[in-house]
Amino acid sequence: MTREHVYGALFGVAIGDALGVPAEFMSRASLKLNPIKDFVGYRSHNQPPGTFSDDSSLTFCLAASLCRGFDLEDIGKRFVDWQSKGYWTAGGNVFDIGMTTSRAINRLKTGARADLAGDFDEDANGNGSLMRILPLLFHIKGMEIGERYRTIMKVSSITHGHVRSVIACFYYLEFALRLLNGKSKTEAYAETAKSVSDFLVSEEIVQTEIDLFAPLLVNEITQRSIDSIHSHGYVMHTIEASMYCFMTTDNYQDAVLMAVNLGSDADTTAAVTGGLAGLYYGHSAIPSKWLKGIRRSADITDLCELMYVSFSS
Repeated sequence: MTREHVYGALFGVAIGDALGVPAEFMSRASLKLNPIKDFVGYRSHNQPPGTFSDDSSLTFCLAASLCRGFDLEDIGKRFVDWQSKGYWTAGGNVFDIGMTTSRAINRLKTGARADLAGDFDEDANGNGSLMRILPLLFHIKGMEIGERYRTIMKVSSITHGHVRSVIACFYYLEFALRLLNGKSKTEAYAETAKSVSDFLVSEEIVQTEIDLFAPLLVNEITQRSIDSIHSHGYVMHTIEASMYCFMTTDNYQDAVLMAVNLGSDADTTAAVTGGLAGLYYGHSAIPSKWLKGIRRSADITDLCELMYVSFSS
């Protein structure tokens, strides 16, 4: 693990997110006519250019907590502080929050145990845990697969406890782990498909849930047409779209801009894509104008350094 990995991952999430904020809720057709190519402001959320959303804020909450050790209650407290006090927001205010995440934070406020605060229903499978999960990679990288899965499940369940959301986070971090360990995209894709499939079967996860991940575990996502890739807030759409954008491009900029211009939940698709692309290509491969233009760039840099120092040994 190098500084390039850590800085690339965290900045990668935030910059993808910030590129996508003004395009959230926009249709793919409208973005084809007027695509996002750079930071812009004052569209969907009326925010200045370079403003990141809840995706990055909760990612940074998780990262900051992990630097002090693994403590689910502390992670939950930071989520509450974000929603209540503007902790790790881009500009002091929360301007976007998912319904499932909001319900979970309200439960945390009333004393719910962190890993039981989230929704566990099938209809609560938005992308709100996937969007923030990447920093956990650096904590679990030395664990065996069963411990990785159980740890991911606990952190996802702070907001999203259904097995589908957990598997999406698990797949994402298993793929990211192989990138961290120096595998090529294609090697990582093939190895992750086999490893995750075998593990889920061994854990006796219900087959109908495993089957939902066939586009990634059985098939080659890059063989799909882009028109068949959805980009709404459903966790399955986000993991598939992010993998598609990452696998079909060859640099950070193209990956995140493809994700943004899919439209709909543009900020989250680009944040999840950007995390992988930043991790893989490295911090130095992210355009410098974006590194400088992201809000709270100095604070993000400090957090990256703290995370690197905390997990590099």
